[in-house]
Amino acid sequence: MNSCLADELLRWLRVRLLPAVLCVVCGAAAGSSGDERILAAREAARVGDKAKLAQLAAAGGGHPLDSYVDYWSLKAQSDPLDTAGVLDFLKRNEGAYLAERLRGEWLKDLGKQRSWSLFDQHYPALVDPDQELKCYALHSRYLRGDKPAEAQARALWLSADLPDACHQLMLAQIAEGRVDADEAWERLRRLAEGKRLSAAKAIVPWLAPAEQPDARSLEAAVNNPSGYLDRLAKNFSINRPGRELAAIAVARLARSDAPRAASRWQSISQRFTGDERGWVASFLGYYGAQQHQSDALAWYKAAGDTQLSDEQNAWKVRAALRAPDWRTVKAAVEAMPESQRNEGAWTYWLGRAELALGKREDAMARFTRLSGQPNFYGNLSDDELGRPIMPPARAEKPSADEIAAAAGHPSIRRALLLFRLGTELRMEAIREWNWAMRGRDDRFLLAAAEVAQRNEIWDRAISAADRTSGEHNYDLRYLAPFKDMVTPRASELGLDPAWVYGLMRQESRFVMSVRSSAGAQGLMQLMPATARWVAKRIGLKDYSSASITDMDTNVTLGTHYLSIVYSDMGNDPVLASAAYNAGPGRARKWRDTKPLEGAIYAETIPFTETRDYVKKVMSNAIYYAAQFDGKPQSLKQRLGTVRPASGAEPASDTP
Repeated sequence: MNSCLADELLRWLRVRLLPAVLCVVCGAAAGSSGDERILAAREAARVGDKAKLAQLAAAGGGHPLDSYVDYWSLKAQSDPLDTAGVLDFLKRNEGAYLAERLRGEWLKDLGKQRSWSLFDQHYPALVDPDQELKCYALHSRYLRGDKPAEAQARALWLSADLPDACHQLMLAQIAEGRVDADEAWERLRRLAEGKRLSAAKAIVPWLAPAEQPDARSLEAAVNNPSGYLDRLAKNFSINRPGRELAAIAVARLARSDAPRAASRWQSISQRFTGDERGWVASFLGYYGAQQHQSDALAWYKAAGDTQLSDEQNAWKVRAALRAPDWRTVKAAVEAMPESQRNEGAWTYWLGRAELALGKREDAMARFTRLSGQPNFYGNLSDDELGRPIMPPARAEKPSADEIAAAAGHPSIRRALLLFRLGTELRMEAIREWNWAMRGRDDRFLLAAAEVAQRNEIWDRAISAADRTSGEHNYDLRYLAPFKDMVTPRASELGLDPAWVYGLMRQESRFVMSVRSSAGAQGLMQLMPATARWVAKRIGLKDYSSASITDMDTNVTLGTHYLSIVYSDMGNDPVLASAAYNAGPGRARKWRDTKPLEGAIYAETIPFTETRDYVKKVMSNAIYYAAQFDGKPQSLKQRLGTVRPASGAEPASDTP
C-alpha cells in the first residue's frame, strides 16, 4: 500500500475509532469488577463506612481511579486530616486534581488550628485557593507584620458575605487596636444587615463597654425589624447602641419594603448623626433600586459621601438607567473603584451615557474595547459600532495526534471514566475535566472539545470550546444536539429554534441527567409541578412523574411551556426568558410604567441569577441564529423594547 495512503488510513482510524479505543483502554485497565470497587468505595464514603473504605483502599487493583478510593478513605479516617497521610497522598499524586483538592482541605484545617508554619510551607503549592484560604494566608502574613496584607484585609471590610476565616482576620485587627470604634461599628452594621449574626456578635466584645449592644436586642433588630421599630423606647437615641440597632432595623426592613422603611426612617432620622443617616440612606437607595422605586436615586443622594459597596454602586447605576438619568449613570460608574469600573457591564453603560451626553468619541472608544467579545456587552457594543455579529472563522480541525494527546491526558482520562460510572460521580468528572483545561492553548482546548463531543459529553465540549482565545470553533461552543427532536417542536409552536437552543444551552448544557438544587430536571430544567401542569394542559396521555426524565417528553413539555409563557408575555423573548427562570408574575412586575429598552430591563432584573440568565440566553440566541440562518445578527434588535406594565392585563394561570 502507498505509504501516504497508509498514513492517511491510520489517521482516519484513530479519529473515527477514538471513543471506542478509549472504552477498550478503560475496560482493560479497570474491568467491570474494578468499576464495582470504585462505586462501592463511593457508597462507603457517602455513608461513612470507614472500615469498608480502608479495606477497599488496601485492596488496590490498578484502576485509574484508585486515587479516589485512597482520597475517600483518608478523608474518612480522621478529622482534622492526618498530616502524614496527607503528605504521602500528595507525594504519590503530585499534579493531580485530587492532590490540589486535598491540599486545600488540609490547609483549611491548618488555618483553623493556627498552624501557621506548616500552612505557610505548603500554601504556595496551591494552584487556585478560594476566598477562605486567601483569608487564612492574609491572616498569617498579617501576624508576621506584612503591611500589604493589612491593606488587602481592609479592602474586604465592607463585605458581609465572607467565610469565617475572613472574619477572624478582621477580629485580629480590632483586637490589636488597628481599627477605631467607627470602623468596628461599620463592620458590625454590615454583618447585621446581611444577617451574619454570629460574626456580628463576635465584634461586640471588642467595642467599648458602654457601646456594646445587648445580644437579644441585636437579634430582634435583625430578625424582626418592623417589630423592633414598633417597640423603640422614646429615649432610644441617647446612646450609640440604641441608634445603631434602630438603623440596622431600618436597613433590614428596606430589604422587603423600601418605601415602608423610608417612612419609618423619616419619623426618627433627625435623632441620628450624619454618618448614621448616610448609612441608612445608602441601603434605602440600594434596596429601593432593586424594588424599582422612583425614590431610589433621591435616597442614594441623601447618602452623601457614604462609602458604598460594589453592589450598592451597581444598583445606583441601574436606578439611573431606569430613570433614565444618563448624567447620574456616568457619575455613578466613574465613582466606582477602578476594578469594578473596568468590568464589561459598566464599561458599556458608561459608553452609553457618554453617547447620550454627546461624547461620541469617548463612547466609541469604550465600545471598541468590548467589541468582538461573545457576551451580552460585547454584542451590544458591536451593535453600537454598527458591526453585525457573526461567529469568527472556524479554526483548523484538530489533528488525530492532537485529539489523541488530549484524550490521553491523565485528568481527561479519569474524567471520561467518571462520566461513564454514572450521575453520582458526574461532579467529580467535571472537576477532573476542568483541572485538565487550566492554562491550555487553543489547540489543546479544541482537541478536548472534540473528544467530549465524540463521547456525547456536550457540556464539557462547550466548556472547552468556550475557553479559546485566538482560534475558535463556534459549532462546538454553541453545540446544537438533538436537532431532529428540538427544531420540529419549536417550529410547530411558532418558537424561534435559535432562542430555544439559547435557553436550553443555559438551562442544562444539554445534559439530560442534570437536576437543579430546586428540583428542576432534564434538558429544559422543568420543575415537577410545572411539568404536570403542562402535561394536563396539552392533554399528554400516560404522563407520570418519572416521565420528566424522558428526553422526548422533557423537550415536548419544555417547548410547550416556553410557548405558553411566550404568548403570555406578549411574544416578548426577553420577558419570556425572565419568566421561564423566575416565574411570569415576577417578569411582569419588573417592567416599568413606560416602554423600556430590552437591555435596560435585563440589566435591572433584581434577581442576580435571573439577570445573568436572561443576558446569556439572549446572547446565546444570536449565535445560534447566525449558525442556523447563516446571516449576521443584532442583539439590540433581538432585545427590542419591553412594553410597559398595564393594570388592565388579565391574570394568568401560568405557574
